[in-house]
Amino acid sequence: MRFRLRETTLQPPANLTPSTGGIVVRFAGDSGDGIQLSGMRLTMAAALGGKGVSTLPDFPAEIRAPAGTTYGVSAFQLRVGEGEVLTPGDTPDVLVAFNPASLKTNISDLDRNGLLVVDSGTFTARSLKKAGYDDNPLEADSLNGVRTLTPDITRHTIDAVKEFDLGQKGSLRCRNMWAVGLTLWLLDRDTSEAEHWIRNRFGDTPVGNANLAALKAGHAYGETTELPGLDLLQTREAPHDWAPGEYRTITGAEALAFGLAAAAERTGLDIVFCAYPITPASTLLHQLSAMRRRNVLTFQAEDEIGAACAAIGASYGGALGVTSSSGPGISLKAEALGLAVAVELPLVVVNSQRAGPSTGMPTKTEQADLLQALYGRHGEAPLVVLAPRSPSDCYTTAIEAAGIAIRHMTPVMILSDAFIASTSEPWRLPEPVISGSEAVEFRTDPEGFEPFARDPDTLARAWVKPGTPGLEHRIGGLEKSAGSGGISYDPDNHQIMNDARIAKVAQVACALPPAAAEGPEDASLCVVTWGSTFGVAREALAHCRATGTVAAHIHLRHLHPLPANLGDLLASYRRILVPEVNSGQLVRVLRDRFLVDAESLPKVTGKPFRVDELIGAIEARAKTVS
Repeated sequence: MRFRLRETTLQPPANLTPSTGGIVVRFAGDSGDGIQLSGMRLTMAAALGGKGVSTLPDFPAEIRAPAGTTYGVSAFQLRVGEGEVLTPGDTPDVLVAFNPASLKTNISDLDRNGLLVVDSGTFTARSLKKAGYDDNPLEADSLNGVRTLTPDITRHTIDAVKEFDLGQKGSLRCRNMWAVGLTLWLLDRDTSEAEHWIRNRFGDTPVGNANLAALKAGHAYGETTELPGLDLLQTREAPHDWAPGEYRTITGAEALAFGLAAAAERTGLDIVFCAYPITPASTLLHQLSAMRRRNVLTFQAEDEIGAACAAIGASYGGALGVTSSSGPGISLKAEALGLAVAVELPLVVVNSQRAGPSTGMPTKTEQADLLQALYGRHGEAPLVVLAPRSPSDCYTTAIEAAGIAIRHMTPVMILSDAFIASTSEPWRLPEPVISGSEAVEFRTDPEGFEPFARDPDTLARAWVKPGTPGLEHRIGGLEKSAGSGGISYDPDNHQIMNDARIAKVAQVACALPPAAAEGPEDASLCVVTWGSTFGVAREALAHCRATGTVAAHIHLRHLHPLPANLGDLLASYRRILVPEVNSGQLVRVLRDRFLVDAESLPKVTGKPFRVDELIGAIEARAKTVS
């Protein structure tokens, strides 16, 4: 959904002032309780109110775990604040638990001064036993004094929708809208956006009218009941002036899809997206399959290597081939990625990283595929690696990746992750793309043509559509003769071709913006991040500086090649801290490349860093260098 803001104070998007306050709300319940839907409705209501929002969906790995079990709990957390909200928050201020299992798995995260809202109607002897409770925690004084609101949401929902004759099962499906209504009242928001969505989704049907009734009943409950601790929900920050323009909430998967579609519009090329379904990468396939009118074609292959080879074939035919997967699927594509390097065709590869190894935790996030992206192919097979820093940044990253792939005739990998792919934030719509503004010109002149002769600036070979008269040539996985492209087993030629492919990727660094440090010039400590750790680091550093801790921040989008000035920039700091959602992969790269004594701050839990974790790490290290 889009919304328009007309405030007059411009805030340049490159100069983020992160919000450090706000309200954090988490919904938790069974996968069938509509938890993600509840969270998105609250997200949209906050965004339409001109608030900054960041979300954290948390899905169970099982497609449909047994109802009422702890391993089937689904959650959705959102943080609402003023200005740029860069993280979904560390701990919830408000926890809405739909059953005992969701209470058990989430209560430990609730802020000690927070508010707990539970559906007491689900706390039956059977559901308590399935969740692993011996006694009812709502009666056993085991919640350590947490302020608790215990409406019987089940009964209130059934009463609100009984006139629509949906039956017991159908009526209970409206519980999430009752909870959304109550939460909107707690956050001082009306129900208009949620009502609009329900009408558009269900129309004038019994299901739609029942959901509307449940929503309004939950909101009315908040109005007519004296709730404890309402001071908790008062605004904690001064109002923010947003740049005027048209906005929408966007996830990383949506932004990647829009970016690829924009690249097609700019270049005049078709985007041929070839993929095999895998969590969490499948969402990108879903998004692009709806863009057939925007020069985007999608193909669901029978396996991962087939998807990659089909994308390479599309590039050979004169389109821009794109393929996508997560870590396990990228492993299966490795041979085909080597083929793309060898034939020197443009290819964009999206890796939505998830927790591994092997199947690992499919719905949880991780940044552990960096070394795989850099080195995970046989032979000398270099490619370009980029990493977006946020959901909205995926749009720009996709356009940049397509441009590099075409300009340098090389595969480019985008390292997203499950957190970026599924979380959402407000995004100011960019200026309309000018069709054909960067139109690709294929080689058509046969005079002096050699398929592997190189452009002196980019070291790229010419891109030729098959069937162009006089430009017939051979490509394939076997090593080619430099220039002519004929098959060659000559050792000296192999050295020349290897060196050329490596130099071509290294040449990309010449067109990259230099790395820049944000923060005090006299800082001795520098925090280096990549990918989705950007937001949490920026927010933690803002807090540290406000309390007198001096530290700088370097964030890297370009991971291979690295910015040309990065070595000199890192050498200007006495201590370097690298937080990563892996066991320390970028640290190894920086140590290897620049011989710097960078320190790793690893986390491998399937969850992103919390702001307080980074604040503690930064403050502890800043003291040792002061």
